[in-house]
Amino acid sequence: MKTGAKILLESLVSQGVETIFGYPGASVLPIYDELPDSGIRHILVRHEQAAAHAADGYARAGGGAGICLATSGPGACNLVTGIATAYMDSIPVVAITGQVPTTQIGNQSFQEANITEITRPVTKQNYLVKKTADLAETVSDAFRVAMTGRPGPVLIDIPRDVSTGMAPEQKQVRLAPDINQEKQIDSKTRTLCIRAAGLITTAENPIILAGGGVIGSQASREILTLAERFGIPVTTTLLGIGAVPSDHPLNLGMIGMHGTVAANHAIHACDLLIAVGTRFSDRSCGTGGLFAPRATVIQIDIDPSEVGKNRAVDLPLVGDAKIILHEIFRNISGSCTTTTWRDQIRIWKHQTDLPFLPESSALYPQQIISTLASVLEGNGIIVSEVGQNQMWTAQYYKFAKPRSFLTSGGMGTMGFGLPAAMGASFACPDQQICTIAGDGSLQMNIQELATLAEYRIPVKILVLNNQYLGMVRQWQELFYDRRYSFTELPSVEFTKIAAAYGIDGVRVESPDEVRPAINDALATNGPFLIDFRIEREENVFPMLPAGAKATEMLLKNPG
Repeated sequence: MKTGAKILLESLVSQGVETIFGYPGASVLPIYDELPDSGIRHILVRHEQAAAHAADGYARAGGGAGICLATSGPGACNLVTGIATAYMDSIPVVAITGQVPTTQIGNQSFQEANITEITRPVTKQNYLVKKTADLAETVSDAFRVAMTGRPGPVLIDIPRDVSTGMAPEQKQVRLAPDINQEKQIDSKTRTLCIRAAGLITTAENPIILAGGGVIGSQASREILTLAERFGIPVTTTLLGIGAVPSDHPLNLGMIGMHGTVAANHAIHACDLLIAVGTRFSDRSCGTGGLFAPRATVIQIDIDPSEVGKNRAVDLPLVGDAKIILHEIFRNISGSCTTTTWRDQIRIWKHQTDLPFLPESSALYPQQIISTLASVLEGNGIIVSEVGQNQMWTAQYYKFAKPRSFLTSGGMGTMGFGLPAAMGASFACPDQQICTIAGDGSLQMNIQELATLAEYRIPVKILVLNNQYLGMVRQWQELFYDRRYSFTELPSVEFTKIAAAYGIDGVRVESPDEVRPAINDALATNGPFLIDFRIEREENVFPMLPAGAKATEMLLKNPG
């Protein structure tokens, strides 16, 4: 006989779990009592939201599931933003929460919250375990749900008496290593793949749009093969960045509100759009039916509910992107792009796409990110916060491979970057991890500097400090007559805060200090913070205003 807590931890070990991010409390004390002897590394965060984001970053960087653990009531509720962030971006996170004893559920007991109902809209599935004997099977099923089909978060809620209860030793079921692969294609899908091959062969102006699903299905090589074999230009969504190297000649860059001129113009003019692993979100594709108006659309997605939801689709292909692309390759031959289309793409690519930086003593964020890319030579993992810093990173960093850019896309969660970078560092200890933050986002989870310091996690923090909530201020400038209502932030000496936690840092105010500061940070064994005092009202361009056509981009401030 074994306790539920021991059965839970043995079940996690059987699923290959090596690391848990968590914060203890009364309802999970039986689990924490067993943790030191479980063989699982536990990382003590300083807020439960950070545990969820760290598990998310662990999953994004490593490709497996991330695990977080919190107590009942407020602890469980503090996970919700992180769970929702993972849900919006299809990231496999297994959240484990404590709960009051089964006999007290529904009595408004101390630290009781109905977390299964609270998280139902933002999880693939959740479980309230009422019997100790059900724990092993529940854990196995939770991992299956999180990792198969379209990945996503699940939650297991465990009452305290289930953790302390006894049950016989149970057989552990380990999921197969290739769990993400939906290998079977039915005859209908095979027929549709033949049609897709025909459309690709006859198209004159085709474009590939690669989304986050390409990275999730490990289909980057297949996308690159399709692009190179048939000369098809590639655009990406924010979450698809890294699917094709940034400097590849066929990569036109990111589409959408802050996408490149080449990418947005090409999407607008294409006659065939091959959309892979993307749901046509409003930030990527806008609203009002203006996206790719001339195109026949092929959409490849593992989730049938996303096909045709935000944009009408001519040829839906439901299944794993990697397998479907292979099936298309079997039925396609020849070259499809025309000289005219290639020439037009070349013109768009050589336009002044991203703003030119003047020679100046002022410090610009674009220069900082470009310098970081130069120093790292496209290696490492970059984790951004949300806002202007996120868009500048997407535009100016040169990503060389999948899973090298981690960011909150669908939810746009400020405070994601620092804890997600911690998680990425544990998933990929041989990789250099840098997080790029605004001064507003950093302060959302700044307490995690304590976690960095305690475990000497070698994350380098680059703060683009403009003393504003930058993206909100930009909208106020452009669309609200510069009425900066509650977006200015007081100046904070982040290096002093870092020093209080025992973390080295430096303040940078001029361009000639940028490279030496980055080199010093990378040479430091442990965490390091650089506080870059950038031009306060620098904006992100290009910008596609809401409701505008893809060709109606703002390249600079109006007037």
